[in-house]
Amino acid sequence: MWTLTVYAIPHHTGYHAPQSSTVCKESASQFHISAPPYDNYFFSDCHTSVQVVVTSPAPMSNLTIIGPRLLVAWPGGNSGIVGFFAPQDGQNGSLAITLENSTTPLAPIFKNNTSGPPVVGISGRIRFNTSAILTVAILGSIRTIRDFTEGPSLLVPKIQDAVVYSQDGEKVSLGRTWLDNVTETHLSFTARLGGVSLNHRTVVFEAGVYSFEASYNYPQLEQLNSIEVLKPQSTELVTQFSDQTASLSFLSYTTKLLAGAWRFLTYFGRDSMISLLLLQPVLSEGEGGAVEAVISAVLERINRSDGSICHEETIGDYATFLNMQGGLASTAPQYDYKMIDSDYYLPIVIEQYFVRTAVGQRRSEAFLQTQASVNPKNEGLTYADLARLNAEKIMNTSVAFAADGGQVKGNLIHLKKGQIVGQWRDSTYGIGGGRVPYDVNTALVPAALRSISALSNAGYFPDHPGWKTDAADFAKVWEDETLQFFEVQVPQASAIRRVEDYVKQSGFQGPANTDNITGNVSFYGLALEGNNNQAVVQVLNTDDCFRLFLLNTTNQSQLSAFLSQVADHILQPFPIGLSTSVGLLIANPAYGEDLMSAENWTTNAYHGTVVWSWQLAMMAAGLERQLVRCDDASAPNFCYDQTLHGKVKTAYNHVWDLIQANHAQLSSEVWSWVWRDGAFTVEALGNLPPAPGASPTESDVRQLWSLTFIAVRRNEKLK
Repeated sequence: MWTLTVYAIPHHTGYHAPQSSTVCKESASQFHISAPPYDNYFFSDCHTSVQVVVTSPAPMSNLTIIGPRLLVAWPGGNSGIVGFFAPQDGQNGSLAITLENSTTPLAPIFKNNTSGPPVVGISGRIRFNTSAILTVAILGSIRTIRDFTEGPSLLVPKIQDAVVYSQDGEKVSLGRTWLDNVTETHLSFTARLGGVSLNHRTVVFEAGVYSFEASYNYPQLEQLNSIEVLKPQSTELVTQFSDQTASLSFLSYTTKLLAGAWRFLTYFGRDSMISLLLLQPVLSEGEGGAVEAVISAVLERINRSDGSICHEETIGDYATFLNMQGGLASTAPQYDYKMIDSDYYLPIVIEQYFVRTAVGQRRSEAFLQTQASVNPKNEGLTYADLARLNAEKIMNTSVAFAADGGQVKGNLIHLKKGQIVGQWRDSTYGIGGGRVPYDVNTALVPAALRSISALSNAGYFPDHPGWKTDAADFAKVWEDETLQFFEVQVPQASAIRRVEDYVKQSGFQGPANTDNITGNVSFYGLALEGNNNQAVVQVLNTDDCFRLFLLNTTNQSQLSAFLSQVADHILQPFPIGLSTSVGLLIANPAYGEDLMSAENWTTNAYHGTVVWSWQLAMMAAGLERQLVRCDDASAPNFCYDQTLHGKVKTAYNHVWDLIQANHAQLSSEVWSWVWRDGAFTVEALGNLPPAPGASPTESDVRQLWSLTFIAVRRNEKLK
């Protein structure tokens, strides 16, 4: 259960580029989100934005993966500090840590620096209930911290050996100069009630209260406050959704929106564009607004050599580290282009804003003539040039399948050579080793082609006048001819047997519900060419939402059949469907022929039998999009089929019932469940023991694309 405490929310104040004056003109914003065993504290003022996470094991915590921890995370440079603690007596679980002063637990640090960016940071007071030892401290980059917490717990000597420990009376300090030889990060503890001692690199605390200070000198971002991130006509949402809008503000800056707090405080292309598509009705437009921040960030980071969209930007100390690993003495950012799905969102978001909104139409010319300035390799290119490069890639890679007789598997979009991930299910077993993802081929490609056609009709891409019709023709073929490759048909008897085998293999304690299987089961698999020679990865999933949300297909028999199976799987309970009381599961491997599926898609897997908030949002928005088509003069055939239309409408309302029943989790990244006392019970993913050979995954307490319910609302007319 998440709880929120708001200390001060300056709804009508702006946090602009870091100011040189010591005192901010406007009051700071602080809010607190409790998600045991994690307490999250957020602070923003005119100088900096920072998140502090205090981890203290709860009674139900798995002590093998959760221990006392103080973490500080800055969006500026995706930077951070973490300290791991242990009880001095070695009794695991006996040490609890908390922040003192519940009214304003954090105070800012700001010092002007004549030789570079000012020193910014945060201070507070932390209490240890018993004597403790600081076991590990990492100073510098969130990515370094993530590598330690989510990887094999390896420390980088070049980074760790640079941490300098010192003591002055009752104050122990840790400091490290970054690999750039300029930036410095500092962490200190001063005894207020108790005592602290330093023996070489071992810090020992008596039970008591200590002031801590965490600071660094790195350029900061210009934040959009809760008002600035929203359209003027949507500012009432600040009052209605104070938690979500404060969280959205913390992740929103004039040059980019960040993916999540604390683990992903950097640019992620896919995340920001999906978030934009779902949040666009309420996001601020125009120069300096959130919509253009997303689109410009994506354009700035395009790979000019082939038009690929950057998935993740690596900056700060970790970028310098990676450059050094490659033999370069450079602090330049690094850009990850391994994903294939990100490419297709860009034309869609450009069309949605610059063609379909009045503000976008007015801003189009000036925006597209902007000169790229973030990625040095894009120097000399305008945003229009970069958008064209991306569209050219999409047209060039889609033409083979769209050609006469080209509808063969080899012409579908595959993962890049040597990669095991390429779309949003980007964990090791996310799509079961598949090489041809379902969402990319059946939804993203045709949706992008539709947008390229619309953009061309609006005067974009003047060097390619033929795209007006070519892109539309390509899109029709991709819409109508791709689903067949991913279709899975399981005969009734086999379906019953497979589900019962899965229940035994997985150890699921709830009912199998196989009496509800009254006929053959059909669905669309996650990918083609999966592990163990699977032609189709036979895992039931929620990725139908992409096609629902992004396309208005016109092949009537196909559309009706597609909607029917979508509704069936939403309405059927797990393990024969996707429905649970904690939400729709994004994956259900119960129908797979290979029992390895039960081991790869589990309750403790990042893309396993778990719930993702944004998938709920896109499913709800997608079903609504299809249902409101029934109000059009050219309504699809399913609208006149009373039984089918009723089933789809029932599925829509069932999704919303689940959303509303799980409102406490909606703003977090992902959550899991346990079967307890005869029911599904929400459980944080990071609280579950990891799968064999895997590391625990801690869900972000606030994720950008999990804040989309600010805009995605239930359509009461469809009840």
